Amino acid sequence: MLDATTRSGGTATAVPPAPVAELSLAAEFAVSTPTGLTARCTRVLLSPWSRLSLLLVLLAAAASSVLLFEPQRLLSDGWPPQLSGAAAAVVFSVAYGLCTVAFVPRPLLNLAAGALFGSQLGLGTALAGTVLGAGVAFGLGRILGQDALRPLLRARWLKAADGQLSRHGFRTMMMARLFPGVPFWAANYCAAVSRMGWLPFLLATALGSIPNTAAYAVAGARASAPTSPAFLIALGFIALPALVGAVVAWRKRHHLRGD
Repeated sequence: MLDATTRSGGTATAVPPAPVAELSLAAEFAVSTPTGLTARCTRVLLSPWSRLSLLLVLLAAAASSVLLFEPQRLLSDGWPPQLSGAAAAVVFSVAYGLCTVAFVPRPLLNLAAGALFGSQLGLGTALAGTVLGAGVAFGLGRILGQDALRPLLRARWLKAADGQLSRHGFRTMMMARLFPGVPFWAANYCAAVSRMGWLPFLLATALGSIPNTAAYAVAGARASAPTSPAFLIALGFIALPALVGAVVAWRKRHHLRGD
């Protein structure tokens, strides 16, 4: 009786276990294929350009929400009566920060802070919102946009600006915050793409934003008396940094061009 062999001319030929081999290959293919597909999908979703696309979608959604809800109505309609005191200040600071991420101009928000909370509390809430908004924008730009945008820094003035922020981040950001001219959101995302650290960025933002924010908060608090000395002095503090910033930018233009 022949079992696993066949005899022909005195030689024995073994029959290979074909079903076992096929089942083994099928199992290996079934295990490896989903894993490989998952890894490829993960790499695509976490690629620099996918993250940059997500950042652009988030910013577009934020800007659209601002157009829909119109936060500038705070200047005309006032603060909701349900909120008052410390709770109102905290809510305003959070809303302030999110609005700056959505490209709402800070002067408008600073005026609203002064008009709603007075000079001192308005300054505190506006500064808290400034640092919060700058930190959120910096984090989004650093996590979602830096890897995709850094290879694009090829123009001389872009390389010069990136070098300034990477090597002299605190000093450069202080200048950008003290002297208006560079939009708040643009400074945030430029710093995020550079090699600047978190602590110098946030510290320079907090310190450099005090004079301008205070001037707008006082102007907002005294807007009902536009001829008062406090209002006129606040306007002077708003105009003077703008003038000095324009002069400094004019004198430093060759450095930004890379000359």
